Amino acid sequence: MKVLVTGANGQLGSAIVEEFSRGHDVVPLTIEDLDLTRHELVMASVGRVKPGAIINCAAYTDVDAAEDDPVAALEVNAFAVRSLAEAAAGAPAALVHYSTDFVFDGTADRPYTEEDQAEPRSYYAISKLVGEWFAHDAGRHYVLRVESLFGGVSAAAPARRSGVDRIVDAILEGREARVFLDRTVTPSYVVDVAAATRYLLESGAPPGLYHCVNGGACTWHELGLEIVRQLGVEARLRAVPVADAPMRANRPKYCALSNRKLAAAGFEMPSWQDALRRYLVARIGGAARP
Repeated sequence: MKVLVTGANGQLGSAIVEEFSRGHDVVPLTIEDLDLTRHELVMASVGRVKPGAIINCAAYTDVDAAEDDPVAALEVNAFAVRSLAEAAAGAPAALVHYSTDFVFDGTADRPYTEEDQAEPRSYYAISKLVGEWFAHDAGRHYVLRVESLFGGVSAAAPARRSGVDRIVDAILEGREARVFLDRTVTPSYVVDVAAATRYLLESGAPPGLYHCVNGGACTWHELGLEIVRQLGVEARLRAVPVADAPMRANRPKYCALSNRKLAAAGFEMPSWQDALRRYLVARIGGAARP
């Protein structure tokens, strides 16, 4: 199958390209190759490539900047998805689009399911939710909500910018690592997200919305402690409440996601602890504690 991947040089996009290059004809496109905010270019590019699947890894991810420039977030996270969906419908091609836990308000006390009502509390979150709606226009579509993405396909992967990666950077460099004491998440290893994406497309699983995260939930402080334990090093973790962090946009405090629907479709995501161990082994080239 020919697979067109947008945002192909990002953290998730690189993992998707690596995964699908084994057995598929991958056409990777970066922002330099295709400006997704220009509808006519999107339609022309898809028409020229004629893919069987489009995997959209491009996203506007500056949550705080979106408060000042919501139009920029909407252009990439919503209107570009509308263009991709229209192009996918005409190809025809399946469309995979990634969304976020931020679409929820973070007031729950148990992992959110796909049936829970979205209540976005920031312009970034609104732009991602609108993108979910537009993805439906593709016909056969998979909207995969991920959160706290981390890692890459190898130690040579593109620059690591996620929260998990920054914590590991600080620990390995002997610096203090600031971690949230009261924000609960379900980390998502990009390697596992890529494998799940491939399974959904190849298995013919029912289209629709899926939470594509590793199993379990933890606070950022608990995650930091697990990193320290697996590395077997002394480290300085500074636990801080979300309220003390200078952030313009609202962050959901409890945003763990349930991946039971994905499991019911036939793909069981490993636990976040297992994913973290594999990431650390890939990154430092040694053994992490099980």
